[in-house]
Amino acid sequence: MTIEPFRLDVPESELDDLRRRLELVRWPSEMPGAGWSRGVPVPYLRELVGYWRDGYDWRAAEARLNEWQQYTTVVDGALVHFAHLPSSSPDAIPLVLTHGWPGSIVEFTDVVALLSDFHLVLPTIPGFTLSGPTREAGWEFKRVARAWTELMARLGYHRYGVQGGDWGAAISREVGRIDPEHVIGVHLNLIPGAGATSEPTLAELEPLDAAERERTWASWRRQQEFAAEQQGYADLQSTRPQTLAYALTDSPVGQLAWIAEKFATWTDPASTIDRDLLLTNVMLYWLTRTGGSSGAIYYERAHAPYWGQPPEPSRTPTALLDLAWENFVPLRHKAERTDNIVRWSSHPHGGHFAALEQPEVLAADIREFFRTIVTA
Repeated sequence: MTIEPFRLDVPESELDDLRRRLELVRWPSEMPGAGWSRGVPVPYLRELVGYWRDGYDWRAAEARLNEWQQYTTVVDGALVHFAHLPSSSPDAIPLVLTHGWPGSIVEFTDVVALLSDFHLVLPTIPGFTLSGPTREAGWEFKRVARAWTELMARLGYHRYGVQGGDWGAAISREVGRIDPEHVIGVHLNLIPGAGATSEPTLAELEPLDAAERERTWASWRRQQEFAAEQQGYADLQSTRPQTLAYALTDSPVGQLAWIAEKFATWTDPASTIDRDLLLTNVMLYWLTRTGGSSGAIYYERAHAPYWGQPPEPSRTPTALLDLAWENFVPLRHKAERTDNIVRWSSHPHGGHFAALEQPEVLAADIREFFRTIVTA
């Protein structure tokens, strides 16, 4: 139960090794005019790799991350890294911000300053970056959620909120479900299991208003498009994460392409993700050799006893920030079957990476939700 201070201090030998690998990269051929239709285009990645090699400053990024108070502790046999940023206000609400894949706590770089009126806890999911690699099987999202409740108890926070997107959404929702005595609210920018998973039927559509009917069809179309063109990464990580791990651990350009594609294709076309933040995120995966173990969370979920079953009901007050370019279009009538939805905010901009794409919008929605919860 010991909590130890942590500070990033990457040996120079690791950076020298990375430079050599970036200088010796072998580039594949590509089909003329393919663009992004077959994956990351060579010209795009050549330019990004050139900047990574000759312009990006890891030591500056390392110093910036070290401005956050960081710690490690062992929970349920796994090393858990986290940043802990107490507010100057002693009455502030403790709030757990959980990243997803292929992200890290770097996702919260811009939003942290906007949430200084909360006691912030930013844990790294076991198997990911500074909490990895994991040394035993079974770290699916429900186990991570149980670890978060233990972490908050160790920190002395007996009433707190949670927030997340992607895997962070699944974990945060589960924390609220299993620990309603301590969790005052769950704020999400993705609701697991709330999208259309089959073609809408007349029986499903009949009780809905016109707007929700159209949204149901939109959710189904988006899901179909995603399954046809973008589902491969999840299928591979759900079945053979170890095979993929060799490429991601041995090739920095392979690791970069695997992550950069998602930051490029899962965002609002109008969004611009800072390339230094993107590369810092990639660096955490590369330096910790966790490209494979982070993807294994898909394998663990796909092989868990609950896989394929609907979400278990949660009674904890829940809010959704619905960003227009999120891959998985949520349906309120479906979410309300299993979640205590008390706030639903739609925004015309932003995609999958809410904290990076729309930090001001995200922070404002979080503050308003928890203000309402506390004063209710």
